[in-house]
Amino acid sequence: MAIADRFLYIERPSKYPVQPVFPIRRFLSSDAWRRLPFACRALLIAFAALIPLANAHAAAYVTRHCDDLAGKTVPASVIGLPTRGALIATASVVKAVAPGNRNGEYCRITGIIKALQDTTPDIRFEVNLPSRWNGRALQMGGGGYNGVLVSGTQPMPFAPDSTPLARGYATFGSDSGHVGNSGRADFAVNDEAIVNFGFAHLKKTRDVALALIQMGYGRMPDKTYFAGGSTGGREGFTVIERFPNDYDGVIANAPAINFSGVRLFGVKVGQASYAKPGGFVGIAQQRRVFDTVMHECDRLDGLADGIVGNVEACRKLEPQIIASLRCANGQRPSLRDSCLSDAQLDTLELLRDGLSMPYALAYGVADYPGYNVFQGVDFTGALGLGDSPTLLTPPTFAANGYLFAQGDAYIRHFVTRDPNFNALAFDIDNPAHFRQRLITLSYTVGAMNPDFSAFIAHGGKLVAMHGLADEVISPNQTIAFYRGLIEHYGQDTVDSFMRLYMVPGFQHGNGVFIPAWDELGALDDWVTNGVAPETLIGSDIAPATNGRTRPICRYPGYPRYVGKGSVNLAASFRCVAP
Repeated sequence: MAIADRFLYIERPSKYPVQPVFPIRRFLSSDAWRRLPFACRALLIAFAALIPLANAHAAAYVTRHCDDLAGKTVPASVIGLPTRGALIATASVVKAVAPGNRNGEYCRITGIIKALQDTTPDIRFEVNLPSRWNGRALQMGGGGYNGVLVSGTQPMPFAPDSTPLARGYATFGSDSGHVGNSGRADFAVNDEAIVNFGFAHLKKTRDVALALIQMGYGRMPDKTYFAGGSTGGREGFTVIERFPNDYDGVIANAPAINFSGVRLFGVKVGQASYAKPGGFVGIAQQRRVFDTVMHECDRLDGLADGIVGNVEACRKLEPQIIASLRCANGQRPSLRDSCLSDAQLDTLELLRDGLSMPYALAYGVADYPGYNVFQGVDFTGALGLGDSPTLLTPPTFAANGYLFAQGDAYIRHFVTRDPNFNALAFDIDNPAHFRQRLITLSYTVGAMNPDFSAFIAHGGKLVAMHGLADEVISPNQTIAFYRGLIEHYGQDTVDSFMRLYMVPGFQHGNGVFIPAWDELGALDDWVTNGVAPETLIGSDIAPATNGRTRPICRYPGYPRYVGKGSVNLAASFRCVAP
């Protein structure tokens, strides 16, 4: 194995795990508590009453001495992966009344974690310490190829009404170790930068942030959580698999866990669209597919509401849907017709079927499940299949589709490291000397390790959500991974640490139904109080239907209209099995 490839495997276990807090509520209801003398119980209750006062005192100290943190360093010895330490560049109090601030008063800290090599970009980070601290810490993940500093001051995705920082969480994030999120993946010329992007920035940022929390409040957090979507969702699974003792709970939405798989599949989609005559599916045809599916499948959940809720029932209608889309004799459509030719249907059926390779990537993964093409995915948007039959160099999201543009960038910058390489000519089934590179990369930038045993033993909890109409990351990969966990651990064990919610009508951040719901509250209640989430309520923030509510059902359930009551209220729906 080449030295560059060996470098991508660098990993060290955490040396400074967060210690669990003694479960007070459980103790107060135990026989051991009842056997204690009355005086001892009174003393313990008095001591417990002082904890909020101690928190308030520590939080007040943070804001009084925030400026003193500027210029301080965090030594490499307290960071669980190799670095040259961290430097605090700025530290200042943001007042509650500051213009545009919705987070209350907090100490804002920014800095860098120094890379091992001078040619590698440093990791930029931000840590926010609220004056009213709830004793918890939250690391927030990035998106795409990252490259943008995650400030930790923004709302949680799909919970826009409040920010974790305003709720008292100490929040933190980073840029994953490079600047710029153009989608071109130029940073991949540097192996250390790839490692940082893949997993190392998560551990490095977490350890620096907890050192600053200790420095600011005089103690470590009671609980430490991670939350992210898309790339951030992959990062959520990554911290479970690589650093299981560092986190008490994780939120992972639309997780890009099979990162190499989705990028290689994007190349396949591009080859079907542009290397095969007539394979490109135009906007009119994309719209025809969506409208046909809605006509056939919208009412399968008991209500015509613009949402394909019963995806599995819709899947059974797929043959007749395809037949109604096909042009007469399979020929190309005329200018006045939006039917689909055989070549165009071949492209969509590839998109439905997914990728299958004759060799395995990391953890034995040799496929990437396809998309719900004929079950309500709208590929006409900014992250869809594109609008041009002409291939640009390099391809763009708008013209040639998100999947292919990202796959092309992955081949050029991550795999071949040749910016002029033609991804249409890349043979995925027989990649020759690039095969080991593909395998190595899949270990580094993926999160397909099925071994969750350490996270389970730690008592960690995972809340995962994915839209069934996602056009960017296949929801069927998330379902397949979840089923694999059940096969390995059994349903009862998986239920003890994981909740999976698959949301009809939700795409990759957009869609005909965009849920706003309190994932963080649900996770914290589970971790802190042992209250496992079941059916949750989502409020639609899609502009056309803003404010309607639906049940967010545990997989495999979906929300079905009961036949009476307001069609805009979750109470009129029940979660049922498909």
